[in-house]
Amino acid sequence: MAAKDAFALYCAELLSAVGPARVKRMFGGHGLYVDELFIAIVTGDALFLKADPTTEPAFAAAGCRMFEYEARGKTMRLHYWSVPAEAMDSPALMAPWAQRAVEAALRARAPVRRGKRTLKI
Repeated sequence: MAAKDAFALYCAELLSAVGPARVKRMFGGHGLYVDELFIAIVTGDALFLKADPTTEPAFAAAGCRMFEYEARGKTMRLHYWSVPAEAMDSPALMAPWAQRAVEAALRARAPVRRGKRTLKI
């Protein structure tokens, strides 16, 4: 098992306070899902949790940084934030941060649109 995979599995274990996490490889990193909600990105040796305008102030106040990457010469930012260093020590310390990520993912979930059914006669 590669070191990157081992770190992603460790991050999944840290998120266990909010439910079993599933790890999926993506774009040279990993995505972490809890209850089919995409709540985290693991890239290199960093974990980034989903955030939104409601939860971002808590991440910023804790000194966390927003996930950024370069694309076509531009810096792109996603609503995923690093976590405080101490949260990486145990699932109990990660729990409040993971819960914020789950809540942000739930708020971001698009409502299911159902098309109108028409009957052909």
